[in-house]
Amino acid sequence: MHELLPAATIIALMVNPANAVAARNETQAVQAAAHTSKLQLHVLHASKEPDFASVFASLVQLQADALVIGSDLFFTSRSKQLAALTVRHAVPSIYQFREFAVAGGLLSYGGSITDWGYQGGIYTGRILAGANPAALPVQQATKMELFINLKTARALGVDIPGMLLTQADEVFE
Repeated sequence: MHELLPAATIIALMVNPANAVAARNETQAVQAAAHTSKLQLHVLHASKEPDFASVFASLVQLQADALVIGSDLFFTSRSKQLAALTVRHAVPSIYQFREFAVAGGLLSYGGSITDWGYQGGIYTGRILAGANPAALPVQQATKMELFINLKTARALGVDIPGMLLTQADEVFE
């Protein structure tokens, strides 16, 4: 078994260039984190399903140690397909939503969808009560969720630290 992030790690970030603002913001955030952690980052682009073949070919060519899938509705709607590709190509991967880990992806980490719905309900109630939407403060996720697929970890030879397992919201075997 190898560690979750070995020394001299090469990671890839897959973003959707069709969603330019989100892709740019996510790329900047991940680049900053990679720089701080002394990780080598490669940004790969996919805006349609046929792009997945070139993304995964690039991962193999780069000998990437991990894949971060950028947050995008295009990717969310293809969680099962992306999870299957990451397992087939033996690339440890992470995406924002639980469905990715359920479908076989290694890790999912992001804001709670339930919490988002709750916050959306509060905002809707305020607006219906007469509040000016422009005057409402911007909210960020307050509850983060971590999901781990141990079956995938074993298949990839990735050792998930016990501390991470105890902090997970759900572990799939």
